[in-house]
Amino acid sequence: MASLTLISLPLLSLLFLNFAYSSQLPNNASASLLYNVSTISTVKLMNVIDSCWRTINWATNREALADCSVGFGKASIGGKYGPIYLVTTPYDDPVNPTPGTLRFGAIQSSPLWIIFATDMVITLKNELIVNSFKTIDGRGANVEIAYGPCITIHGVTDVIIHGISIHDCKPGVAGLVRSSPTYVGKRGGSDGDAVSVFSSSNIWIDHCYLARSADGLIDVIHASTDVTISNNYFAQHDKVMLLGHSDDFAADEVMKVTLVFNRFGEGLIERMPRLRSCCQQPIQ
Repeated sequence: MASLTLISLPLLSLLFLNFAYSSQLPNNASASLLYNVSTISTVKLMNVIDSCWRTINWATNREALADCSVGFGKASIGGKYGPIYLVTTPYDDPVNPTPGTLRFGAIQSSPLWIIFATDMVITLKNELIVNSFKTIDGRGANVEIAYGPCITIHGVTDVIIHGISIHDCKPGVAGLVRSSPTYVGKRGGSDGDAVSVFSSSNIWIDHCYLARSADGLIDVIHASTDVTISNNYFAQHDKVMLLGHSDDFAADEVMKVTLVFNRFGEGLIERMPRLRSCCQQPIQ
């Protein structure tokens, strides 16, 4: 049966303290996802995820983040056992991506830990289809995926997305999109979600800023399971989060999703989250 875990009120209070490090989150909130621990009092305010990695020299041990998830997505390893891949340019080509671009790293068949050489705004020309065993790690740079189609996690396992500002996402266009080094497929056009998790497992979305997209900010559908959504800031959006494809889609009964330490901020209207009838089970 489908399951959903939510944070308790004491943990919710820790969440608000965690976001109190900066004053007002701007529209581009990447800069306020802070990564340096400067005082003992700050350490005491951190939640269990942040205290796992912020108290080490994460810049020289990035892969340690993969050991810090909680809940149903705890087993996600992302690209922990692969090399570092450095994104050096915001350029995008959906069909023939070139080395140094985010898409080139995201579609590779082998594990990769993807990081960014500098601050950048990546406007994708079509949806970014992320392959299995990938971490997209924005720590150390202000990275935005914005003003175009955004992220699709479809039919894969072990993906971590951390520290990325994903906003103003647009619907994709019908056309060819590469999803692996050996496969280019015809796509009908994505809905305009910031992050769409479709038929996938062991997924962790952490410390992202998500706002103002054409459809949902995070949709978890089509029998996706073992997902943790944590430490994210949601803002300025109508239909925020959907868990379950439709009320009568029985395959979603396997779904297991944990929501923890998230901030549902200003300008939100509904679906925080919405659980389809197929997936509505007691909170664990």
